[in-house]
Amino acid sequence: MNPFEMVVLIVAIVMLASVFKVRHGSRRRGRDAGELDDNAETMRLREEVKLLKERLHVLERITTEKESSLSREIEELRDR
Repeated sequence: MNPFEMVVLIVAIVMLASVFKVRHGSRRRGRDAGELDDNAETMRLREEVKLLKERLHVLERITTEKESSLSREIEELRDR
């Protein structure tokens, strides 16, 4: 093995080791930070679902009121 091949092999080993170290270390650190992000994201999504349910309830109420008022108006027109 000539010196050039040895240098290339050493550089490749160091690069692979550093990539493995970064990936393995980021997973460990990412769990803690990710859990906090997940909790914040979960709370935000729960609040959004709550608001959407409230809006849906209002829309359902408006729809049913309109149907009943429309039927009342039709009945009033028939009675004339």
